[in-house]
Amino acid sequence: MPEVLSSQDIVRWTRELNYGTWRLQKNWNPLHIVDAEGCYFIDADGKRYLDFSAQAMCVNLGHKNAAVIRAIQEQARALPYIAPAYATDVRVELSRLLLEVLPRGLTKFFFTTSGTDANEAAFKIARMYTGRTKIIARYRSYHGSTMASIGATGDPRRWPAEPGAKGQGFIFAPEVNCYACPIKHEYPGCDIACADYLDQMIENENDVAAVVVEPIAGTNGVLVPPPEYMPRLRRICDNRGVLLIVDEVMTGWGRTGKWFAVDHWDVQPDILVTAKGITSAYMPLGLCATTQKIAAHFDDRFFAHGHTYEAHPMTLAAGVAAIREMRRLGLVERAREMGDYLGARLRALKDKHISIGDVRGLGLFWCVDLVKNRQTKQPFNTKSDKMEGKPLVVDQVAAAMMKNCVAVNSWLSHLVIAPPLIIEPEQIEAGVAALDEALALADAQVGGRDLSRAGL
Repeated sequence: MPEVLSSQDIVRWTRELNYGTWRLQKNWNPLHIVDAEGCYFIDADGKRYLDFSAQAMCVNLGHKNAAVIRAIQEQARALPYIAPAYATDVRVELSRLLLEVLPRGLTKFFFTTSGTDANEAAFKIARMYTGRTKIIARYRSYHGSTMASIGATGDPRRWPAEPGAKGQGFIFAPEVNCYACPIKHEYPGCDIACADYLDQMIENENDVAAVVVEPIAGTNGVLVPPPEYMPRLRRICDNRGVLLIVDEVMTGWGRTGKWFAVDHWDVQPDILVTAKGITSAYMPLGLCATTQKIAAHFDDRFFAHGHTYEAHPMTLAAGVAAIREMRRLGLVERAREMGDYLGARLRALKDKHISIGDVRGLGLFWCVDLVKNRQTKQPFNTKSDKMEGKPLVVDQVAAAMMKNCVAVNSWLSHLVIAPPLIIEPEQIEAGVAALDEALALADAQVGGRDLSRAGL
């Protein structure tokens, strides 16, 4: 008989034998989770938590979707694995479905097991296709944790990987951030100077293969660009003969109220990278999709990439089922409808809490940005605070919400609110109510009186 472990044993063994990601290990105390269903997950004591960020912004269908689970079971019985050199029914089925939902022009696919792996494929393909080396990314970005993908990451998670990460050929541009512009401009008078900055970089760097962007920056603050930005960037890349890679790992699969975020601006990338919601995270699947023009380059040139789990049948079956469920449930349209509702409820909190600097988002993808001073937009904590493991105000707010059984992701000085696309209005109300109460902790730490709120 297997040993029966208590919940305390499970937590203890997890801490002792596993690494906790992106954190100091000494203060990691993971919650023991035993079940999940719909918009909730359940701990060993039977407490139900509203999943207000869909875990890692990935469980778009909610937990335990029966159709996806059934597809995984059926694929396990039919063909649990075959090497990527072979053709399979499920590989063709998913590929043909992708032609229907991806931005037009993306017609050739390389399957991976994560967004990180998909970005690695995109970077290699861009370099092989162009014969050039450099890739421009942006400072507020996250593209993965392997050496090349962390090299393309602008946020401080890159720092511990240096100097090796710097040798990967990535250079950084300012992000599009109309709330706190890194180059001190103000929209709309700026004429989208942040895009033109990339144009100058391409000209001066010379050896640029591609520009990689999250159309809406994810973990780093849900930075929604003005409507002119992505079309301008597309024209710049075309004029300079540089590929445009869009990282839709977080923004894809209905999250923003379109199948993919670039669809909001009718922009066609040369390469699209995605993962997470492609299977609602039930199986580890990522995708690197390219145009036929890029694909044709490799007809008589060696395609120097691959791995054991590429086009793994189990992952592909989950992808097929997830797309069908999204269509059946009308979740892309629902994300727009519920996103408007959620956005209005979050914006209403800004008038009530002096610690809220900005609320921004699209669809069911939102950020609440916390500041120490609204006028200067000074955040409570710095990037160095995070990397040194210092207590963060935003983490205190998230912990207070967790005590009220609402789980939300926090990073540096903002909360990323991205619930499952099946969320109901009453669940949104419960999540916002928990946030409303928890923000008292941040309000109490605001530096001095906030004159804009006090009317003085």
